[in-house]
Parts: sequence; structure tokens; C-alpha cells
Amino acid sequence: MHDLNLNLQQILNRTVDQKKIFGTTFALKKDSFVWEGAAGNIGLNQAYFIASTTKLFTSAIILKFHSQKILDLDDKICKYLDSAIVKGLHVYKGKEYSFDITLRQLLAHTSGLSDYFQDKGLNGKSLEQELKEGNDQFWSFEEMLVRTKNIKPLFAPGTKGKAHYSDANFQLLGKIIEVVSGKPYAENCEEHILKPFELTSTYLYTDPNDSKPKALYFEAAPLNIPKAMCSFCADGGMVSTNKDLLVFIEAFFTGKLFPKEYLNWMQDWNKIFFPMQSGVGLHLFKLPWILNPTGAVPSFIGHSGLSGALAYYSPKDNIFIVGTVNQIAHPDLSFKTMIKLVRKAAGS
Repeated sequence: MHDLNLNLQQILNRTVDQKKIFGTTFALKKDSFVWEGAAGNIGLNQAYFIASTTKLFTSAIILKFHSQKILDLDDKICKYLDSAIVKGLHVYKGKEYSFDITLRQLLAHTSGLSDYFQDKGLNGKSLEQELKEGNDQFWSFEEMLVRTKNIKPLFAPGTKGKAHYSDANFQLLGKIIEVVSGKPYAENCEEHILKPFELTSTYLYTDPNDSKPKALYFEAAPLNIPKAMCSFCADGGMVSTNKDLLVFIEAFFTGKLFPKEYLNWMQDWNKIFFPMQSGVGLHLFKLPWILNPTGAVPSFIGHSGLSGALAYYSPKDNIFIVGTVNQIAHPDLSFKTMIKLVRKAAGS
């Protein structure tokens, strides 16, 4: 095991090239073997922004509520949200579909809604582009709604074979969690996930003066966007550590958060962006045959974030893996690192 620990650490050491990646940290679990490593300007036990990996927390709460019959995934969102929120949300080719959208479609990114974060707004820029240019800003749920309503949807909700990744879907799910529970999203995370699993270093980022999480990098320099990180909430606002995230991802896939049999129908995949596919509340990372002819690289289910953070499970190797390369400009390097670590751990 000493050799394996060393080999895994060397993978992280090589990942830090001081050009694209300046710090990285990962942890994995296979059966009784647990390993954590860090390299570069990130130390062990460092808290970091998990960005869109937050969506797994939101999915877990919605799925738990579904199992408790607090809500049903096939309910229309208008059952829980005021008509002022819903109206004008989805107008496609002159027809309003806003009141037809279901919770399941939000979870699966099959609502057809635009992405308020990555799709271009009225000024011709995406919010993502503005942040990368250093224009840090707050936005409220209401401002997110206005932005979403001003960007054209992509297709009618539930169109067969269609999916479009949209952060608006999960902002809406966060609001629905608050409506049905009568509590803020952060309190729901505490009650249903953080306290039961003793995730003491995981929390929703709400204070722009909080400097505990490692500053995000964009290319060669830190990108300080605390206002934006406070605004993401249910679609990307969580901070965590490897230790906590590893406990969470194992709970997610082993039936400790919601009935394990849900995973069967959650794995109904639609393409979103290469080589990612979206299921119901989770993603599939699977290389196509042309890039993986021997099948040596396993498939992974879980989620990742634009920050270079990820939390995935490899069913083939029974490996849970979490971590970050903390680089907005090269989040793909997080997947390359994950593949190397898992193949090394699986081959031991």
C-alpha cells in the first residue's frame, strides 16, 4: 500500500506544472483503502469551492423529499412556485411552456430553459465571461429569473433526446426546496446532509469576506469572485473538503440519502456537452469508443464544476473519487487527473 500511496501522490505532483495547474488535491476510496493527497499551493484538508458539484446536494434533497412524498418529481413547478416566478420563464416559438415544466425536467436539464450563467445575455456576454473579465457581482434569485426570461429557451420541455445544461434549473429547485420546507436552502443542507453525516467543513458560501476556501484560479492568477460565489446557492455555492466530499459521494450512491433503487431511473442519459451526459440529478462521464477502444477508462457517475472540482463514482472499479485542480480555464485537467488516479488505484 505504501507504493500505491506514493504512486498516487506522484500523479498529483506531475499535475502541478505551474503553467496551467498551481495546486490540486484529490481523495479516493476503494473498499477499505482510503487515500488523500495534495500538491502545489493546496494543502491537505484545504476547503475549496466545489462549484456545480453543489448540484448533487440539491438533487439529494429533492430525491429525499420525493421518497418522503413531500413532493413528486412529475409535479409541475407551478404547484410550488408563484405564477409571477413561472410566467414568461419558457416561451418557445411564440408558445408559453412555463407552466408545463416538471421537477424531473429541471433535475435532468430537459426543461429547455436557457442557462443564465453560460448563455449570452442582452449585452452579448455571458455572466461567466463577465466574471472571467474580473467583473465580480452579486445577483439575487429575482435577477437570475429576469436574466433567464430574457434569453431564449432551446426547446419545448421534455422534447425526446434533448437536454441543455442550465444553472437556472437548479436555482429553481433550490427555491422549491425552500418553499416546501419553509427553510432556507442552507438550513436544508444542514438538516438533511451536513449534520447527519458530520460534514463539519462543508457549508454554503454566503459571506464575501470568508477567505477559508482556496481562491479560484483563472489561467495564471487567482480570480477573486466572492460576490458571485455568494450568489450561486443551490446551483454552485457550496464549499467542502476532500474528507467531507468523499463521505457525501459515498452516501449519495449507496442509498443513505435516498432509496438506492432510484439510481436505476436516474441513469436516463442525454448528451449535454462532450463527453458529458445528463441523467436525472447526476452526470455521466464516458469516453466514446474512438477515444477508449480498449475500455481501459471506466465510466463515472456524479458531477463536476467549472472550478475544476468533481465528485464521481466508478461502478466498474467501485471507486469513489473527489478533488479539484482549482482552475477555471482548464477544468478538463480534473478529469484527466481523475482517470490517472482511478486507473492506478484499480490496478493495485
